[in-house]
Amino acid sequence: MPAWIDQLLKLLALPEFGLSTVFVVSFISATLIPLGSEPVVFGLVKLNPALFWPTILVATAGNTLGGAVTWAMGLASHKVVDRYQHSKHHLRALDWLERIGPKACLLAWLPGIGDPLCAVAGWLKLPFWPCLAYMAIGKFARYLTMTAALVGLFGP
Repeated sequence: MPAWIDQLLKLLALPEFGLSTVFVVSFISATLIPLGSEPVVFGLVKLNPALFWPTILVATAGNTLGGAVTWAMGLASHKVVDRYQHSKHHLRALDWLERIGPKACLLAWLPGIGDPLCAVAGWLKLPFWPCLAYMAIGKFARYLTMTAALVGLFGP
């Protein structure tokens, strides 16, 4: 096995660092399963402050990939949404998303609406790569802001 893969596996290994846990929880929390990743991110940073940036980056990667899976689920969900296509709220939300486009995925970090937003972006067939980029930017900003605030609030 190449040395870089061995180093990567050591870095992500449990329980030495816990970055793999951060990745998995962040990934799952970006799907439609209600789970928050912030306590895991904050817990790891609190236990090992030197891992602040690796934790933020791993959480962002996991959450963004989870958002991509949610986008793909939305792409495949035309039949489910067809039942609600005539509701006033549905039409208004679709109109807003179609006007904003992939930039709406910046809001993918919002609790409660961010994950369904990714699904609807996929359902509308908004371009995948721009949506993914905007998801990553929004999710990175959330993890950075929240973790930095918590570390400052509950400092060493």
